[in-house]
Amino acid sequence: MHINVLEQYIETGNFRDLEHLLNQDASLLKSKTSHDVSPLLLACYYNKPQIVQVILKYTTSITVHEACAVGLLQHLEMMIDHKPDIVEEWSSNGFTPLGIATHFNKEDIVRLLLTNKADPNTPSRNGYHVYPLHTALSNNNGNISKMLIEAGAEVNVHQNGGIRPIHIAAQHGNIDLIIILLEQGADITVLTDTGESAASLAAEKGFREIAEILKIN
Repeated sequence: MHINVLEQYIETGNFRDLEHLLNQDASLLKSKTSHDVSPLLLACYYNKPQIVQVILKYTTSITVHEACAVGLLQHLEMMIDHKPDIVEEWSSNGFTPLGIATHFNKEDIVRLLLTNKADPNTPSRNGYHVYPLHTALSNNNGNISKMLIEAGAEVNVHQNGGIRPIHIAAQHGNIDLIIILLEQGADITVLTDTGESAASLAAEKGFREIAEILKIN
């Protein structure tokens, strides 16, 4: 029962009642939520910073994925020093630490993970087959996208639905990232599973000049 209440407080951002609940029973933080992630990760996914701070106050141990989501750089450095292969550990919802850090736009964490040989070409194991580069481009995060590409991220990988990095960059109209992808060999002829090209996706979003650049001759 309490875990359901905990989850409700996280979703609604009710940090005062959450603190009262955890003050009575902090062991609830060791339980998984109905979303198959920890309460701390759930708070990160719901983008509830006050909730995150309350949970951290009552947290006695933290996983590598939680450290990446919250952005605990020094903590993560110590974890990697103790166990270097932790950079490839899977989360309960099918993401590597790099996938988590990229999702939450933690540039310093991404840099640390890549420096410690995290593989930028490992997709998620949750049915969506999402690569870190897909996530960075979906967030329209140029810095992380460039870091991933410089670390060897493949530019023609596809996630569920046949979506390639060039498709996502085209939808955002991000010409800088499109140029980088093209320079790295991005294929503008590939179509999504629904038959859409990078050019047609750009055109749908109103980026007509970019659509012309990406047009298949």
